[in-house]
Amino acid sequence: MIALTGLFLAALLAASPVPFQSEVVFLGMQAAGWPVLTLVAVASVGNVLGSCVTYALARGLGGMRDHPRFPLRPVQMARAEGWYKRWGLWSLLLSWAPGGDLIVATAGVLRVPVIVFLVLVAVAKTGRYAALALIASAALP
Repeated sequence: MIALTGLFLAALLAASPVPFQSEVVFLGMQAAGWPVLTLVAVASVGNVLGSCVTYALARGLGGMRDHPRFPLRPVQMARAEGWYKRWGLWSLLLSWAPGGDLIVATAGVLRVPVIVFLVLVAVAKTGRYAALALIASAALP
């Protein structure tokens, strides 16, 4: 149970604003013989929750749009919202990739509906860990 908690925390931190990598923990546990479906489930839940932290922090920041110190001017925000509504929503499927935290934060600032956010991020994060497990299974003896 302690090892799974460690994996959960590693995955959560990896998707939060804290710089961390969960793949090494995941692969180490897979190499040690842990059930792959359990690892994928625990890591995915932790990683999605970490993205929810980033989303929530950014959503709070987005509520300060009218503050004079907000980093983007209204014209820039309008342009970003237009682009994101047209193309950006599906970019959440890349939330697992390097730089994915920026995509997640943008979704928060632009107030993407929570359900849409959760579905796309869950698909992306679970898919990443499933692919990692498959690749490792092929490489492990």
